Amino acid sequence: MSEFYKVSSNPHIRSPVTTNSLMAAVVLALLPATGFGIYHFGQKALLLILASVAATVLTEFFCGQIRKKQTVTDLSAVVTGLLLALNLPVSLPWWAAVLGGAFAILAVKMPFGGLGQNFMNPALAARCFLLISFPALMTDFTYGSGADAFTGATPLAALKAGEKTDVLSMITGFEAGTIGETSLIALVIGAGFLILLGVIDLRIPGSYLVSFSLFVTLFSGAGRSLSDLSAQLAGGGLMMGAFFMATDYVTRPITIKGQYVYGIVLGILTGVFRIFGPGAEGVSYAIVIGNLLVPLIEKATLPKAFGTGGGVRET
Repeated sequence: MSEFYKVSSNPHIRSPVTTNSLMAAVVLALLPATGFGIYHFGQKALLLILASVAATVLTEFFCGQIRKKQTVTDLSAVVTGLLLALNLPVSLPWWAAVLGGAFAILAVKMPFGGLGQNFMNPALAARCFLLISFPALMTDFTYGSGADAFTGATPLAALKAGEKTDVLSMITGFEAGTIGETSLIALVIGAGFLILLGVIDLRIPGSYLVSFSLFVTLFSGAGRSLSDLSAQLAGGGLMMGAFFMATDYVTRPITIKGQYVYGIVLGILTGVFRIFGPGAEGVSYAIVIGNLLVPLIEKATLPKAFGTGGGVRET
């Protein structure tokens, strides 16, 4: 056979980074928030986490069996289940976590081709699905049992109602909220781990938090203090969303300018939902809407091609 018909692969530079290693890094980064959530909320938090992760892993396994292509070993289903669980109140029944985990894989991830093809973050899409389907269950932040049971509003709900909040307790995490969102310290430790490994950078989280802070400062009304802004930053799912979900490789823009624009859009949307919306949160809906806007953001921020071409030069 002629040498002209022998085709070899390009000398690509191979990276040691794999999907498995990235997902494993995210799981490790979420362990501080997971561990604190179990410590703070008790055994039921662990059971809810296990139910959510089991639902996502088993659902993806069965989908792989049907597609004749197994992808459950890449750990992405574990990350989806863990993120979903950390965004759930500990009082939620286990079957709701299972339903949410199955929805994340069946409705958001696998129909579009699996990892790398989903158009929005599966964990957040599942949380929004549960919020719409079971609003009373998803906003019940009762934890403990018997005489030790505690029922109270989240710090953001109290802040929206005009009440004072204890920012220090929000930083340490001994407050009402979802399993993984209460401890700012635990989330920052995990985020710092991902930044040091180079898994994420500060483009999206930085622009998200700065734009949100400016929006809240401008539109939250007169009399707002630095403590109120600190409470807005430390409370709810803002830090988890900014560092662990808005930075998702699949659903974020690929362009550098687009990532800054994306972060600004998320900050403004979160501010709109928190300040002008009926609820005290807004991170989940902001990121899901931002995911839908990514194709437009990428189209507007794609760099122009270098040089011109297509014409024939006359001589």
